[in-house]
Amino acid sequence: MDHINYLKRFQASDLTEPSFEHLAELQFRHMQHIPFENLDVIRRVPIYLNLSTIYEKLVTARRGGYCYELNGLFHWLLNELGYDAHLLSATVCRPNGQWAKADTHAAILVQMEQPYLVDVGFGDATIQPIPLDGTERTDSSGTYWIESRGDGFFDLIRRRNGAQRTLYRFNRESKSLVDFHEGCVFNQVSKESTFTHADLATRATESGRITLSDRELKVKENGNETKIVLTTEEKKNVLAETFGIVLDGAD
Repeated sequence: MDHINYLKRFQASDLTEPSFEHLAELQFRHMQHIPFENLDVIRRVPIYLNLSTIYEKLVTARRGGYCYELNGLFHWLLNELGYDAHLLSATVCRPNGQWAKADTHAAILVQMEQPYLVDVGFGDATIQPIPLDGTERTDSSGTYWIESRGDGFFDLIRRRNGAQRTLYRFNRESKSLVDFHEGCVFNQVSKESTFTHADLATRATESGRITLSDRELKVKENGNETKIVLTTEEKKNVLAETFGIVLDGAD
């Protein structure tokens, strides 16, 4: 694996020196250029928690992935660049308020002058590091902060358009990629998984986000949102032109 080629993959070759400013820019550029997507899950292509395999998919094949792939490889990159970073597990709170299977989301904690939550693998969420001290951070997708529950756990919370909800709950315990094997299998095969029902691809933009969900394309820009229902051919074109993904026989 070559971290320089990885940086080139998301146009970040100028961000090799560790700093908070570079960390924030690395996260944003990664989320702009490497999509969150579940296309392999839908097509029953197995996903293995092996960094070399993930590197081949994300960097060489120029694909995206879901949390284990995106945060797994980004965590490796941060450590290659000299950051003090480790993986952590989180439990997602779905939009309906129900909790997903425990500890099946992978995120990253980066220790600088204080600890920051970094996540390039949660889809429509913050594009910048969030401190654990409760300080609010606002970007094009909403206002985010982290609340300590006082029991060793923390909640990532978002406020958007006046509505507030918890996105997920985590603690600071260091995890290895292999620790997510059960969650990775669950999210590939279970009917209860968010990712086993329809194609999903999403990436951040300079002023919002572009999301393909099954055949619906949703574009958020400067607070405005448009939705378009695509034909089969239009969907293939969007995957190729907007997300850089070309799949044989994709529909």
